Amino acid sequence: MTTKSAAAAARATVYGYPRQGRNRELKKAVEGYWKGRVTADALRATAAELRRTNWLRLADAGIDEVPTGDFSYYDHVLDTTAMVGAIPERHRSAVTRDALDGYFAMARGTQEVAPLEMTKWFDTNYHYLVPELGPDTAFTADSAKQVGELKEALALGLTARPVLVGPVTYLLLAKPAPGVPADFDPLTLLDRLLPVYAEVLADLRAAGAEWVQLDEPALVQDRTPAELNAAERAYRDLSGLADRPKLLVASYFDRLGDALPMLAKAPVDGLALDFTGAAAANLDTLASVGGLPDKRLVAGVVNGRNVWVNDLAASLSTLGTLLGLADRVDVSASCSLLHVPLDTAAERDIEPQILRWLAFAEQKTAEVVTLARGLARGTDAIAADLAANRADLASRAHSPITRDPAVRARASAVTETDARRSQPYSERAAAQRAHLRLPLLPTTTIGSFPQTGDLRTARADLRAGRIDTAGYEERIRAEIQEVISFQEKTGIDVLVHGEPERNDMVQYFAEQLTGYLTTRHGWVQSYGTRYVRPPILAGDISRPEPMTVRWTTYAQSLTSRPVKGMLTGPVTMLAWSFVRDDQPLADTARQVALALRDEVNDLEAAGTSVIQVDEPALRETLPLRGDDRAGYLDWATEAFRLTTSGVRPQTQIHTHMCYAEFGDIVQAIDDLDADVISLEAARSHMQVARELAAHGYPREAGPGVYDIHSPRVPSTDEAAELLRTGLRAIPAERLWVNPDCGLKTRAWPETRASLEHLVAAARTVRDELSRS
Repeated sequence: MTTKSAAAAARATVYGYPRQGRNRELKKAVEGYWKGRVTADALRATAAELRRTNWLRLADAGIDEVPTGDFSYYDHVLDTTAMVGAIPERHRSAVTRDALDGYFAMARGTQEVAPLEMTKWFDTNYHYLVPELGPDTAFTADSAKQVGELKEALALGLTARPVLVGPVTYLLLAKPAPGVPADFDPLTLLDRLLPVYAEVLADLRAAGAEWVQLDEPALVQDRTPAELNAAERAYRDLSGLADRPKLLVASYFDRLGDALPMLAKAPVDGLALDFTGAAAANLDTLASVGGLPDKRLVAGVVNGRNVWVNDLAASLSTLGTLLGLADRVDVSASCSLLHVPLDTAAERDIEPQILRWLAFAEQKTAEVVTLARGLARGTDAIAADLAANRADLASRAHSPITRDPAVRARASAVTETDARRSQPYSERAAAQRAHLRLPLLPTTTIGSFPQTGDLRTARADLRAGRIDTAGYEERIRAEIQEVISFQEKTGIDVLVHGEPERNDMVQYFAEQLTGYLTTRHGWVQSYGTRYVRPPILAGDISRPEPMTVRWTTYAQSLTSRPVKGMLTGPVTMLAWSFVRDDQPLADTARQVALALRDEVNDLEAAGTSVIQVDEPALRETLPLRGDDRAGYLDWATEAFRLTTSGVRPQTQIHTHMCYAEFGDIVQAIDDLDADVISLEAARSHMQVARELAAHGYPREAGPGVYDIHSPRVPSTDEAAELLRTGLRAIPAERLWVNPDCGLKTRAWPETRASLEHLVAAARTVRDELSRS
């Protein structure tokens, strides 16, 4: 049973919802607008209908307070940049001419103007656009988007809560603008930014907002006393406004630590806290500071980042404890549901019993509503739900899918020697140079080439039975021939087969490994209009047969130049999947590494001399708290070495990383012991090259000179200048020339031109070096 006050208080809410629509209508409308096939008015109408559909779906499910402002055409941090008027100078004219086109110019760039830098949103695979700030930044309020969306929800008769990126997190996510000294601290702009937030809050209050949520996830990271003092001042000032809505400060993804006592004492009206995973420690900290006796607590007890059903009984126990620690307790997911797919009901290929183990956004919403009802009315009100939940949890726990004794025995037998190359790098490098005979500043690409409409149609036709396997494979062979021919004519030194057979760099392998589940409609936003379908890691992992050897070997048969074998690394296979939560990540990583090790060894045996094992998620998965990082990096780097250490010295091992802050993990990059690493560097102006140099990184590196996440084609001079910048940090004999990332999302015309310019830039700089 629950108390009367609990019954009055317990409400269900969420922080955000998937934006794309059931059939990715938003992606299609935005991309149609970019191509001139969809008008601005039609795009806005599509967006309005998606928002309306989401809010009504949430309300029908039993959500008492729907979020507004979480919808975005591209990225919610970019929306915040627009809201506070922090438009970079190079984009101001475009924004002035047309706000929508200017918005997309900041996100994607134009042929004339580079976009904002893009990097990962904390430890997720979502990418945000990094604000560029400087001492001369002048903020101005533009609350039209937030006010407009609030009014749309209120007009439907709904109780709505606007959700904004908080001012402290916004500044902590920002970087110095180009030309601003690197030691400039954007947080020094807080006093200039707070009046703009005050104006937005006043506008929202005038539009009918009772509560406004300000998201401050940056406070779950290790923060200095000065940063915590800044946050304390920010919320003291905002809470002191004369006419404002009630303020709900939210954090998620980890425990708050020292920030929680500060927020508990702050004169805000409520806190929204994560109580899942490592963030479960928030409960003890909250109790130690005496709780929130005069505040609203929104308790995130349903994990918003995984896809496993909630343990309803355990969550109710947590909620029961929290009832004694706050004036009112409401129930929510731990973070925005942006990070999970929309609905399990669309999945027809997963066995029904297994499907009951899974909860996507709609199912998590139902769990939140069930828990709120149980908290308010007692367990008898949800007895049937609890019984069904217990049965689903037991079914998963006892399923033979989850345990393979042979896989576990092999993983247990791994020794430290298994994760070390047979010779040190200096000896391997000499053997590889003699074997490969590459020029100074060798050129290569990251792996994928454009995934054309014809390729996607061929895969769809194969699935639908409109073509047979032989017809499909003939199409793949033709594409590989074209890709190899183009690279040879262009003058690229180390080729790739282009990956035409791959639907996704993780899903492709997951479909061929035991222990994984894949979805048909489990789309999750990665950035902008780029959506991925993360596979689900449900059981022990093994590789029944080779996965890449056939097509790599075929590509090599078409050329005398080396063709790279291309694999996705074990950490990225975990990070870009929904991982199992019933064993340590380190154990799962070792299983995946052993499966991939078999593939690496088979590629080498088939004659592949260069093998790239991509780990773009190594930095992304870095724990947000410093105390947790050493253990993670130990098992993560071991998993990579276990994957790659079974080859001969003359086989060159590459890895690739992109769109992350690499400075925090330079030692870990060194510990991977890869022979060559390629990294994103174009948008960040070769920052990573300087970081590698400062560390004394001893191996070969390719900081990217072509930003593939923008449609603009870099000129030969632009690429050459980036190379010269790279050479100031990395010696020529260890510098490679490559794009930032794979070319899957690009069109052929821009790919051809960009790679031709890249090769020309390498030749130009080689000539300069030969004359110096």
